[in-house]
Amino acid sequence: MAVLLPPSPDLSELLQLSSVSEVVVDPEHAAKVTDAGARALVLGGGADRALPGDLGEGVVDLERIDPDAVELPRWYRPDPGRAGDLAFVVFTRSTGSWQTKLVTNHRWALSAFGTASAARLTAASTVYCLSPLHHPSGLLTAVGGAVAGGSRIALSRGFDPATFDEEIRRYGVTVVSYTWAMMRELVRQPVDPRDTLPRIALFMGSGMPRGVWRRVLDRYPGTRVLEFYAGTEVDVVLANLSTSKQGARGRPLPGTAEVRLVEVDPDAGSIMTGPGGYALPSEVGAPGVLLARPRLRVDASVRRLRGMFRRGDTWVSTDDVFERDRDGDFWLLAPASTVVRTSHGPVFPIQVADALGDLPEVDIAVVYGVPAATGPVAVAAVCKWGSKAITAADVGGALVSVPSAGRPDIVHVVADIPVTNWYRPDATGLAARGLPKAGPRTWIRDPGSGEYVRLTKAVRDGLVPSTVTDAGR
Repeated sequence: MAVLLPPSPDLSELLQLSSVSEVVVDPEHAAKVTDAGARALVLGGGADRALPGDLGEGVVDLERIDPDAVELPRWYRPDPGRAGDLAFVVFTRSTGSWQTKLVTNHRWALSAFGTASAARLTAASTVYCLSPLHHPSGLLTAVGGAVAGGSRIALSRGFDPATFDEEIRRYGVTVVSYTWAMMRELVRQPVDPRDTLPRIALFMGSGMPRGVWRRVLDRYPGTRVLEFYAGTEVDVVLANLSTSKQGARGRPLPGTAEVRLVEVDPDAGSIMTGPGGYALPSEVGAPGVLLARPRLRVDASVRRLRGMFRRGDTWVSTDDVFERDRDGDFWLLAPASTVVRTSHGPVFPIQVADALGDLPEVDIAVVYGVPAATGPVAVAAVCKWGSKAITAADVGGALVSVPSAGRPDIVHVVADIPVTNWYRPDATGLAARGLPKAGPRTWIRDPGSGEYVRLTKAVRDGLVPSTVTDAGR
């Protein structure tokens, strides 16, 4: 199996977390591996290369080994690559600490062939992979889809919006992969009226905000956006094959696991049960946690749910909240861990951020919770697109598509919204500041009328808990 180590100062932690004792590495980084407590298997540059200095103890030069002179042990058999066998170990840090994600051969193949089919990749396609290969989207979608479709693949050293169009022409790219709000940086680039932008058949990836999606289509007429939802450890791949449902995650691809949405308690977030103690399926248009029924054995590290719909059945929770429309398409509302549970009901960050992103004056939006004297307050932050001002009426109009109980308590305009290394909008810093300041660009929802009105200092002070130090006051 391959353990895909990200470049990180936490190398010792990553090696220990994944039980790795040996690392294939280029000569320049061998010392980092040995300092972290592992053996370095040096590869790169050819057998006749001059290595930089003494490689030292704990280093093996792979290119000085003659494979024909190696006698294999009698027990050795080539890896048969069974579907349920572990193929890759990747790392995520979405919760603030490193976690391993285990990818089986079946999971990789499902994503690879699903991507190739949904994106219609052929030998005439060239896929531009903007994510590093240790990121799940690069491994499962971009590289996996290109391999399964027999397509060419162009690997990037990093996303540079200033040179993007030139690189598209240079490599003959037809399909571009993305993560989250990555394309936001691209659509911010001005277009010279004298320039002819390259034709791109498809953008494919996961997490593109709906407002960014619209601007990508405006910038590259004739292109499409193929939005995926894929669990790293769960055999679920959803794909939006429609050209009219911007923001939808689509439907399960053929070969994916059976999925169902189940009702959750609005206060606790736990799965609700009905007659016989079985889970209650969610109605059309109602929120629910997405469950998947694995067809292969489930790794022991994945939490299994038993007896969800009948005695003895096995399901795995994705821990993501969706709703399903009448056509059968799934819409991601929020990861369960990010739902803001207010006194008036749960507020789903992605649902609210996409609704606010439908405003032409909004670049992107984030939603987060802030403790207050009256309980958790759902706050939405938006940053502007263009010079036109955002008004309270604009905010109220955009949020009409969100159920009344799920609308944020406060909406305010900020100068910018930071993103993570993978371009995911990050509300951590904003949440740490507490309640936004009162002012002309901060609005609070009137509980009586439901309209958004200017937040005053008096109202804000009434929300600040006496036990909380309010740095933004």
